[in-house]
Amino acid sequence: MTAGGRRAAVFDVDGTLVDSTYLHAVTWWEAFRQAGHEVPMAAIHRTVGMGADHLIDHLLGSGRDEPDKDEEISTAHKTLYAQYWTRLVPLNGAADLLRACAARGWTVVLASSAAGSELDAMRRALDAEDAISAVTSADDVRASKPAPDLVQLALEQTGAAPKDAVFVGDTVWDMKAGHRAGVPCIGVLSGGFCRSELLEAGAHEVYDDAAALVAGLESSLLK
Repeated sequence: MTAGGRRAAVFDVDGTLVDSTYLHAVTWWEAFRQAGHEVPMAAIHRTVGMGADHLIDHLLGSGRDEPDKDEEISTAHKTLYAQYWTRLVPLNGAADLLRACAARGWTVVLASSAAGSELDAMRRALDAEDAISAVTSADDVRASKPAPDLVQLALEQTGAAPKDAVFVGDTVWDMKAGHRAGVPCIGVLSGGFCRSELLEAGAHEVYDDAAALVAGLESSLLK
């Protein structure tokens, strides 16, 4: 515990708190298709949770033709995904989880690879602003997940040490980011990655979803 007793509960948003993972898969698929790339949706799903820069590199390869079109692909994805903003819904137990952590004295921080209006739309869907103390986004860091920058900035904002924090996410990229930041991680299965993958990537605990974590909070890292 830090001298000031500050504890930080850091949360990914897409797929962890908001049911958006497969909307991202569909809209990235269409964005790639519009740019002339045939990328299987299953492959795209495996990259959701990365920042757009890493995602495009991972799927198209760093040695690809016309890398200058990356910004066009990313913009197309944002435009397509924006059509769903008003229909976004929180995952079961998401708001309850944030409020339960805040009630236990955790400083609740969102750490999302999304930014700007997209992140605002997810926060509106969550409707749990009373529990959220700070937010870090892709606008605030130079490198997105799986780099540790978002998690590290969340700790800087709260003044918590890595050992006094917990990072909750749904992808292997979340687990790797938390692990690289030296923060214990909890994985949830609501983003489509399986338990063994999350554990192998660095998760200390894995729950079915936010609601299951709320139910098991007293015996979890967030107790």
